[in-house]
Amino acid sequence: MPEPADPRALVDDLVAPHAGDWDLAGAVPREVLRALGGAGLLCPGVDARHGGLGRDSRWTGEFTAHLGSRCSSVRSVLTSQSMAAGTIARLGDAEQRREHLPRLVSGALAAAAFSEPGAGSDLSAMTTEVRRDGDEVVLTGHKTWITAASYADLVVVVARQDDGASAVVVPADAPGVVITPVAAPSGCRAAGHADVRLDGVRLPASAVLGGGGQPLPLLVTAALQHGRMSVAWGCVGILRACLTEASRHAAVREQFGVPLAEHQLVARHLAELLVAERSATRACEHAADAVDAASPDQVVAAVLAKHTAATLAARGAASAVQVLGSAAAHDGHPVARAHRDAKLMEIIEGTSEICQLILARHAVAAAR
Repeated sequence: MPEPADPRALVDDLVAPHAGDWDLAGAVPREVLRALGGAGLLCPGVDARHGGLGRDSRWTGEFTAHLGSRCSSVRSVLTSQSMAAGTIARLGDAEQRREHLPRLVSGALAAAAFSEPGAGSDLSAMTTEVRRDGDEVVLTGHKTWITAASYADLVVVVARQDDGASAVVVPADAPGVVITPVAAPSGCRAAGHADVRLDGVRLPASAVLGGGGQPLPLLVTAALQHGRMSVAWGCVGILRACLTEASRHAAVREQFGVPLAEHQLVARHLAELLVAERSATRACEHAADAVDAASPDQVVAAVLAKHTAATLAARGAASAVQVLGSAAAHDGHPVARAHRDAKLMEIIEGTSEICQLILARHAVAAAR
């Protein structure tokens, strides 16, 4: 697939001018998502032999940050599509990769379905099941808050199978699949969050990636790494947008005869935003380099980047609201969106508390 001459310019043209309106409407036009997907930009890591851009984690991260600085909802769609494509690339056999990956870089849209009403952070509580029935499999269960499911042509569903787990590629229009959009989400409003019900969905056995039966922790860790990296870089984008908006406002808005930026307490907010953006960027660069080098520390580095970037983005967005005051106190404003979106980033792909537990266990193991 030929890479767009300037992927960032494409985002600035297709996405940036409309992000506020999409946030208010709660939806992104499908043709915009298909245009980005058809340019290979919703899963840039797909290998060139499958028609993708074949970009490494560092390039993908910086592009994700740019997209996230313009629209966290569209960035969330990229995250979900990248998780789906990454799961297919890692778990699928050669024929499954040839079948699905070229579609995902040609305009087809995908979602990755993990969480359930009773299985969020604790995915071991997952109850969705896939069972073999001759040359077919039958999938039954309920997935909730699945990003991009409202737009998806296919959903990669993680389910229990016998004593292990499997990832199943499910066409969104298959009989027994019911996709219901989440009403009025507080953040990333246009990301297509939806509940996915699977009522005896019957598919060919070839829909199960790699034949299935993988250990659940291995399957989940492989997919979540894509998600955590994407969310972390998206939070870098949120911080960059907040820093730009707050700095511009503070430079021109006057109070007591001088620009806000000359008031020391306001200047402190700007300094802290700059530190947050640079710190989150460095954490993400470290994690991306670990992924590209296939380092044994890449999983922990991704968790560290996600936790650092999400925490700083939530704090930084709140500071940006404080600097802009009433100027940002209306829906659709970039900082108002960032404030809502950033909070959600502390929850998805592993809550801040789960990330802290993982990092604490790593610290203890490293000290032994």
